[in-house]
Amino acid sequence: MNDSILGQNLFELLHGGHAHVTTEQALDGLDPALRNVRPANGLHSVWEELEHLRLAQEDILRYTLDASWVSPPFPEGYWPKKTSDLTEEAWAASVAGFSVDLETVIKLVEDQNLDLTAEIPHGEGRTYLREIFLVADHNAYHLGQIVQTRKALGDWGK
Repeated sequence: MNDSILGQNLFELLHGGHAHVTTEQALDGLDPALRNVRPANGLHSVWEELEHLRLAQEDILRYTLDASWVSPPFPEGYWPKKTSDLTEEAWAASVAGFSVDLETVIKLVEDQNLDLTAEIPHGEGRTYLREIFLVADHNAYHLGQIVQTRKALGDWGK
């Protein structure tokens, strides 16, 4: 197997832009007034989707790297509490936190000393590769949800 090709493909999958939008594309041009608006009953706002992405990605990453990490309760620990007041600071923290953790996952992919197919020492039989795929899969799904939310709010493709 060619590890450099695997690494390049994983990088592209995590970054997006091929089969799904990048985070930047999903959020670019979003009207700040619509960040926390639910388009319909039972659907999440863009911020709720983004914060869910951040929380889940953080959990997967910390689980992968830290044997002492304790995952939040499911499902409530993976979704933000609904709030009508979303500050610029909270929005910026969600975007930055998600981006920093995604870059850390990408650094795992780029680490030449890490066998991605190896079991995580504390990982209950799970491999680094499995966790990387889990991040990529989950992120792609919810970035698509963000696009759908923006379309429902009339804030996509202007």
